[in-house]
Amino acid sequence: MAEPAHGFKLDAPDRVAVGVATARTAALTVFRASGCPEAEAAEIADHLIEADLAGVESHGVVRVLQYAREYADGLLVPGATPDMTREAANRSRIEAHGGIGIPAMRLAVAQAAEDARDTGLAMATLTGAGHTGRLGAFAEAAARAGCMTIALGGGDRRRWRMVAPHGGRQALLPTNPWCIGIPGGDRGPVVLDAATSMLAGGWIYAARAAGTALPAGAVIDRHGVPTADPEAYFAGGAILPKGGAMGYGLALVAELVGEAMLGPVERGEINWMILAVDCRNFRAPAAMQAAAEEILAEMRACPPMPGVARVEIPGERERERAARADPGLLHLPRPVWDRIAALAAG
Repeated sequence: MAEPAHGFKLDAPDRVAVGVATARTAALTVFRASGCPEAEAAEIADHLIEADLAGVESHGVVRVLQYAREYADGLLVPGATPDMTREAANRSRIEAHGGIGIPAMRLAVAQAAEDARDTGLAMATLTGAGHTGRLGAFAEAAARAGCMTIALGGGDRRRWRMVAPHGGRQALLPTNPWCIGIPGGDRGPVVLDAATSMLAGGWIYAARAAGTALPAGAVIDRHGVPTADPEAYFAGGAILPKGGAMGYGLALVAELVGEAMLGPVERGEINWMILAVDCRNFRAPAAMQAAAEEILAEMRACPPMPGVARVEIPGERERERAARADPGLLHLPRPVWDRIAALAAG
């Protein structure tokens, strides 16, 4: 049976089996050559590999190519250390100074969750960060600690014009992601991690690097005509908003928060706000888990549509794929791996 249409794998039949140790060594080589200190290079490489093992290929090892390019172009500052300013007992501000956003986002989510355990409700803002990796990984960690988190990012539409507003044909907005994590039932947290566009931007770069087509209905060319060709996007096309008016509205709110509320984006990609709530303020963890499992079990038991294997819960697919995956092996599109290997060798 086919998986739901939001499946994570690229339609790239020509794949090569690459040992995780080999992929990690190649990524470390590239990041070190870009000027990254060892700890930064290792955290980025491990985060990307974990995303691949969880089946989130758009945020996996393919991003080595993007990060190397951005380090070379000066869009990312190697070795930049995030600084945290405590503005109140329940509010922190993290400045990444143009560095990669993965360690900065980890710090921001963890700090918001820690403060929420002391104050009930807390917030962290993150500015000056490059790409933040797979947000769901950070939200899941906070949810396992008993916190619901909401992260949204935006504010740099002048530089990252990627997504058309609903009804429009010109790219005006970034992909402005939202991520919500909450303690779930017996199988772990529920994590909704999604761009407000039909595709994360990384999908288009990954499809281009793999020499494969995009899913139907996700991208338009510069004339507003639907296309599956990644090159049509780079020639003035746009990604469509997810769910039409719904995705557009969420992206617009994130853009207002990111720029009108938090101020102009001076470095990095977009500005971020992270909210955290300690769920223990409302219900004992065991009671909440039992009630959540009752809800989630009913969703899983829903009869699937034709062509769909089963109804899934956000966040469970990634954990199931990671559990089933061979922890020592990745199956990467051959053109992607060839480029990464050549970059590392060079």
